[in-house]
Amino acid sequence: MIIGIGNDLIDIRRIERTLERFGDRFIDRIFTPLERQKAERRRNRVETYAKRFAAKEACSKALGTGFRRGVFWRDMGVINQPGGKPGMELTGGALKRLQELTPPGMKAQIDLTLTDEPPLGQAFVIITAIPAAPQGDGNR
Repeated sequence: MIIGIGNDLIDIRRIERTLERFGDRFIDRIFTPLERQKAERRRNRVETYAKRFAAKEACSKALGTGFRRGVFWRDMGVINQPGGKPGMELTGGALKRLQELTPPGMKAQIDLTLTDEPPLGQAFVIITAIPAAPQGDGNR
């Protein structure tokens, strides 16, 4: 069952100008340490930051809040799963909102896709409620 969908399209040049103007102040306000570490290792660091910015926008839309009701930029971090697939890790107000949206007996799954074709970057987020694994006695 889909409980949230969000997308965002961003002009990468906008992030480039923001990085030039505000530098670390902007990065520290918006991105998690893990996101920053990943972006700074990449040759295309501006595109990396832009797509992660778009992912946070898309996720806030999927949560139905935008950046209000206790949901902040660094409450949503883009991570890479073992095979490299991007995903979202939520903390703070974003995690609280996700828990409010998730029906009892279900767990939330967040799917994220990122793409860019400069000067544009895009992120798409789908939040799905799936049955939670039953709590067994370990004898099965």
